[in-house]
Amino acid sequence: MSALAIIVIVVVVLFLLLIVGGLVASSRRARAETGDLHAALQEADQALAQARAEDRGWERAALEAAAREAFAARSLAEVRELLLVQVVDRPGTEEDQALFRVVTDAGSEEILLVRSGDVWGAAGPPL
Repeated sequence: MSALAIIVIVVVVLFLLLIVGGLVASSRRARAETGDLHAALQEADQALAQARAEDRGWERAALEAAAREAFAARSLAEVRELLLVQVVDRPGTEEDQALFRVVTDAGSEEILLVRSGDVWGAAGPPL
């Protein structure tokens, strides 16, 4: 193999390494920015839902207890965090809904609660 062929191969390999490195760096940055955006959106949604719930006179402790109970019926995982994501307040109390995101060490899942009188309980699939 000639010296020119070796130099061409080395240049091509270095070029490919630069392309792969750039793609890896770009995807890491995109994932970090996406995570920050999702966290900010989730925090805003939680604050909005909480404010709306408090404004309507709903008791946050009762909602959280119902969400924990509904999750315990589905899973043995320990709840790390409960996030009130959405509150649906329709006329009357029979159609009120609260959507929680339950965070565990294994991931997260959504629990939809519905109101029947003054009692909150699990519903079917989320909104």
